Amino acid sequence: MFEVHYTPKMVAPAQKHSPSAHKPAEVVASWLKMLPNLKIVEPVPVDTNDLALAHDLDWVIDVLTGKADNGFGNRSMEVAGTLMHTNGAMLSAAKAAIRHGIAVAPCSGFHHAGWAMAKDYCTFNGLMVAARVLLEGGWLSRVGILDADMHHGDGTEEIIAALGETRVEHYSVGEHFYYASHAKQFLAELPDRVSAFADCDVLLYQAGADPHVDDPLGGWLTTEELFKRDYIVFNRCRQMGLPVAWNLAGGYQTPLRKVLDIHNNTMRAAKIVWSR
Repeated sequence: MFEVHYTPKMVAPAQKHSPSAHKPAEVVASWLKMLPNLKIVEPVPVDTNDLALAHDLDWVIDVLTGKADNGFGNRSMEVAGTLMHTNGAMLSAAKAAIRHGIAVAPCSGFHHAGWAMAKDYCTFNGLMVAARVLLEGGWLSRVGILDADMHHGDGTEEIIAALGETRVEHYSVGEHFYYASHAKQFLAELPDRVSAFADCDVLLYQAGADPHVDDPLGGWLTTEELFKRDYIVFNRCRQMGLPVAWNLAGGYQTPLRKVLDIHNNTMRAAKIVWSR
């Protein structure tokens, strides 16, 4: 079984309408009930130098010291205390995927975070932090980001533009598909979309839960279609020999059990593909 990169240090109390600050603990507990033999690996936290590869350093320090908003409408030091660990989990999972083919970081709150701006429940952009650390550290030469959240990954896009980073291939599903009438076309085109990352050395895959038809901030894919989405991504990556590190994103249904069930399905899809 592949590695789950998680530590309780990633967890803070829920903030406003988003469960992302405390969801990692809930998700891992749910996965362990389903798959008791999951391998939990404590991730290595990032440091400010790592964060500064994708963000303005002065702003990073302001967020960490409670002098700048964190994207949840406050300056909580409890949230600040988790940020090195959530971003570290994404980086650790990416490194593990390069070694083993697949790994997961059960964290979210990344893709709206820009160069020097936190918003929409996202503080630091762990996708771009991981990508930049891997690229600048010589781990690889090209990184793919497939963002399957309901919403456009505008923060990721902004950072890529600000840095002129040509080594990151980014595709945000939420920029192109958002109505139930799009579902059939999306799933039909998805294998080719994944194949477009063939020149990348690793794929960072945001398996968003908020495209679910019942999500108050989403609403275009059924539970079955979300499972198919995840299965297609994992299956195509394995066929291509493309390492994939996946994380969570979105999911605002209540009770939280509804969101956890979606994340359980993503884990099931990964297990089916990598158990063959």
